[in-house]
Amino acid sequence: SGPVQSRMQLPSGYGSHPPNYSAPSGHYSQVPNKAAASHLDNQYRASYYPTYYSAPAQNVMTPPVGTSVLNTQESQQLYNKTPPHTGGSAEGPIQGAISSTSYLHTSAQQSYSAFGNHYSTSVSSSVASQGFPLNSDHYTMPVVSSAVYPNVSYSAAAGSVYGQAFTSQSLPAVGQFKETNTFSSQSTSVPHSLQQHVPVGYNTTLSTVSSAQSVQDNLCRNLTGSVAKVNNQINAGGIDSSQPVHPVSQSVLFTKPGAGTAVSSAVISSVRTPAPSLSSQPRSSPSVTQSPELALQEGMQYGGYVNNQASSAPAPLSSSSDDEEEDEEDEEAAIDSSSTTSSASPVLNNYDALEGGGYPEARSVTSSPVPAPSVPQTSKASKPFGYGYPTLQPGYQNAAPPTPVQPSNSGHHPGFQHYPQQYPGVNQLSSSLGGLSLQHSQQPESLRPVNLTQDRNILPVSSVPAPVPNLNSDLRKLNCSPDSFRCTLTNIPQTQALLNKAKLPLGLLLHPFRDLTQLPVITSSTIVRCRSCRTYINPFVSFIDQRRWKCNLCYRVNDVPEEFMYNPLTRSYGEPHKRPEVQNSTVEFIASSDYMLRPPQPAVYLFVLDVSHNAVEAGYLTIVCQSLLENLDKLPGDSRTRIGFITFDSTVKFYNLQEGLSQPQMLIVSDIDDIFLPTPDSLLVNLHESKELIKDLLNALPNMFTNTRETHSALGPALQAAFKLMSPTGGRISVFQTQLPSLGAGLLHSREDPNQRSSTKVVQHLGPATDFYKKLALDCSGQQTAVDLFLLSSQYSDLASLACMSKYSAGCIYYYPSFHRSHNPAQAEKLQKDLKRYLTRKIGFEAVMRIRCTKGLSIHTFHGNFFVRSTDLLSLANVNPDAGFAVQMSIEESLTDTSLVCFQTALLYTSSKGERRIRVHTLCLPVVSSLADVYAGADVQAVVCLLANMAVDRSVSSSLSDARDALVNAVVDSLAAYMSTASNLQQSMLIAPNSLKLFPLYILALLKQKAFRTGTSTRLDDRVYAMCQMKSQPLVHLMKMIHPNLYRIDKLIDESTIHVNDRVVPQPPLQKLSAEKLTREGAFLMDCGSIFYIWIGKNCDNNFIKDVLGYPNYASVPQKMTQLPEVDALSSERTRSFISWLRDSRPLSPVLQVIKDENPAKTDFFQHLIEDRTEAAFSYYEFLLNIQQQICK
Repeated sequence: SGPVQSRMQLPSGYGSHPPNYSAPSGHYSQVPNKAAASHLDNQYRASYYPTYYSAPAQNVMTPPVGTSVLNTQESQQLYNKTPPHTGGSAEGPIQGAISSTSYLHTSAQQSYSAFGNHYSTSVSSSVASQGFPLNSDHYTMPVVSSAVYPNVSYSAAAGSVYGQAFTSQSLPAVGQFKETNTFSSQSTSVPHSLQQHVPVGYNTTLSTVSSAQSVQDNLCRNLTGSVAKVNNQINAGGIDSSQPVHPVSQSVLFTKPGAGTAVSSAVISSVRTPAPSLSSQPRSSPSVTQSPELALQEGMQYGGYVNNQASSAPAPLSSSSDDEEEDEEDEEAAIDSSSTTSSASPVLNNYDALEGGGYPEARSVTSSPVPAPSVPQTSKASKPFGYGYPTLQPGYQNAAPPTPVQPSNSGHHPGFQHYPQQYPGVNQLSSSLGGLSLQHSQQPESLRPVNLTQDRNILPVSSVPAPVPNLNSDLRKLNCSPDSFRCTLTNIPQTQALLNKAKLPLGLLLHPFRDLTQLPVITSSTIVRCRSCRTYINPFVSFIDQRRWKCNLCYRVNDVPEEFMYNPLTRSYGEPHKRPEVQNSTVEFIASSDYMLRPPQPAVYLFVLDVSHNAVEAGYLTIVCQSLLENLDKLPGDSRTRIGFITFDSTVKFYNLQEGLSQPQMLIVSDIDDIFLPTPDSLLVNLHESKELIKDLLNALPNMFTNTRETHSALGPALQAAFKLMSPTGGRISVFQTQLPSLGAGLLHSREDPNQRSSTKVVQHLGPATDFYKKLALDCSGQQTAVDLFLLSSQYSDLASLACMSKYSAGCIYYYPSFHRSHNPAQAEKLQKDLKRYLTRKIGFEAVMRIRCTKGLSIHTFHGNFFVRSTDLLSLANVNPDAGFAVQMSIEESLTDTSLVCFQTALLYTSSKGERRIRVHTLCLPVVSSLADVYAGADVQAVVCLLANMAVDRSVSSSLSDARDALVNAVVDSLAAYMSTASNLQQSMLIAPNSLKLFPLYILALLKQKAFRTGTSTRLDDRVYAMCQMKSQPLVHLMKMIHPNLYRIDKLIDESTIHVNDRVVPQPPLQKLSAEKLTREGAFLMDCGSIFYIWIGKNCDNNFIKDVLGYPNYASVPQKMTQLPEVDALSSERTRSFISWLRDSRPLSPVLQVIKDENPAKTDFFQHLIEDRTEAAFSYYEFLLNIQQQICK
């Protein structure tokens, strides 16, 4: 019995079955598979639009027990007419096949409308990012302070070097939908371009795939094309090692052999030969097929740029499947992850395998059918549940064995039997939630109606806390901190239809690698995970008895390993539910060699520095070199840490710092059209062995180019050289650029028209002018290398193009407009402080991240800086604690059979000390069936941050005006939907639930930010940088950027204070962002996230000016004041204490500017008063009236 329609099997993700897993018979309930891909229905569609799609019943079929029920294709799967594998019943571990290809990521046309009912685009399934959550005053999480548990069994595998290829950045979905005018992402037709090119000496597989064109509506940009084989293999080699190299102290000019260019000071014979091949396994070229209906690809708006398909993906460091974490998980879950290939990889060599780790006995390295265990093992069948435990430990109850449940075709699984137990279980709604539905209890504060047009004082006096999920106290204490993991809706709608009615986006904002003061670190030879979906054991699983636990994502029953019975904290045996993994929702595992493809890489840092005339004039080299000298010993790493330097103007200069030289040696390569490495083995050196030479170079660099007349910038060739240098190991490239690249590959031309900066019409050139930097980033990501960009520019530098080098390689972007060391001391100070944080903060290398969720939910779009290697696997060459990500979700199947849903993110990375670690966060939220409950659980800040990410994508894929309209429509639609459910409302009133009362204010603030504002002069680079920030900032920092905090600081009192590290910190109340709150007698501090403004009124008390600013009166305060003096006065101490407290709460140090009425920066300050009217934008009250008019239409 197969499905009526035959569909191509989609590549699996984590190898997880949670959403798609059909349990075999025997101990487990038989459940049907879910439909292939979620139809990403429009969450914001107005009621007068027809429903676009409903999954046909015949698409959801349950094959007989004897067939392959375990073909998991992660969160989207359909069965073919003929199952790809057949297998009978078998006892014991299921033997699976390693998927040899995840080269092809297929995606069907899909439409996810994310905003109002007026601008539609079908969303590109972008896989990418997360945002930062806010602190909650109510949140507490029991953690074990830096606890490392014994029984370490950890060894570095000598296995093959990395395998990593890339797939498109769209997620699969099946079904056609009608286009509507709503806010989503641009629907584009993008071909798969999965090409690879690698340094010579590598075995590589080239695959070609063509994609059909898809014609979308006139708002959508069609991207078509086909893939040609890539043959531009980069020579990673340099000089033949057999040739003598004569060290010289002076500069050596390198040219290609035979070029005939004179060599200054010395002649070095350089014969270009291929570099020795790294150990790799040859692979057969996979055969890739694609069904016509899956050939329609949607472009991913990644970081605000259309077409995020990997048009040229580098070959891995070893030739392996592109889906590196995927295969091992599929092996261990006993699943063939792809039906599109007939070849299997003979070597366990990819990252999907790694994060999958944990159950070596289940691995199989040969292609074999996947048997379905239809008969339980004899040992389990012969003993009843709880055998040997007449009286179970507290936290368990004796339970009868589960009875098999017949498969149903209702479209959702019946689930496992729910075992009663004292320990809270995922499916115990009545006991866990105690009557969640808000319809049957007193109306909560979050649902209190607020008349927005009458109630003008809606801003709280302190920062807005994250809403607390409506769980019982036990689950609430165990839940993940909103600082790490936050959902836009803390009450999850039971169905997609209910979500559509609410007109609110469903998504997650993550800050997965943030700095933590307390983190349980677990060392164990066994990391306990679900055998089916690979979920890590967490506080929200259910223990059936001491020997078995039920997964909270896919509901499979798993055995408890013997080792897990011992609790290292209490040194007791037989209480697995008290283990630290089950008592903390954020934990970090020390991973065994099962999670490694090669020995963990060392920390490798390469600095690429602009030394053109423009750069020398700006004076940034002095700051960078001084910061490096001060923090050289603080760079994260171990005894293997390596470092290197490249400088460039019209040529590219390398520096030989090999131990034994008397001084650094500069090597110049002038042939920028075909760049090569002059001495590949001596350009990246051990930090500890060559420390003195490194210090000599850093001391000399600022003055080395003082008299340069070179005005050109060969950034592209310098990056090509950096890629070649870093490819063997991976690491971090830090690029410092001061102007528009003007020579060689990647050269750019000015695209900005200064006369259009204030345009209220079309804002052009928000996307890249060339794909050079994107392709280079993909190459770098394939070799585990991230590129961080520091742009210190006094003029237009086309950040829209340059930013791609960081966006697609999981790097970060720093922007310092109008930078000059002496003319702009505030920016110089900011660079110095930012560099201190940048150089010393924690870093993770060769990372991958995956998000899992309860069966029935699906993830379809990611936002942030990364590359998507499979449908749900994010490749992060580097991960840093300041990076945030956002995720859009939909409800594929009804959640009527569960009372709670869970989300889990797993970040597998290599620490700077060479340890392989896995950081796991798990979030649990209740499921609700009423619209009122959905509104009651809305997290307005998370909603706004997710909409900001979506609006950035929309701005690039369609237009800025479309994005602005869609943001407005998001407010109109959600408030209209809420008001339609309330009774006795007059049309003259604009009513919002208390949970959403700040929604219009935040959206107005968003519309007035640099990223989206019109009619106000905004430099193109400034606008693009603001968009980059919105795609990569954690929520807590992004909200300060969107809606700054305003405080009055001339009357700080001791009544409302907190004590931090023996320091008294005043807590003044928040003020409305309106000039009406500014008084001539006062002084106000505005916290905009990256900048602090202190506005001084003309009639401000002279005592305050004298004590805090250090000047006798208002007139004597200088125009450019960026620091507060340390004055021995109570008001000075309070003010500095408050500002220091604000600064300590963010990673990068804000610039401080003191504003007077005649100060030029006054304009910037007043533009942040978002409640006031400007020439081009509504006041807050006018905006509310406009929303009310649109609702009443």
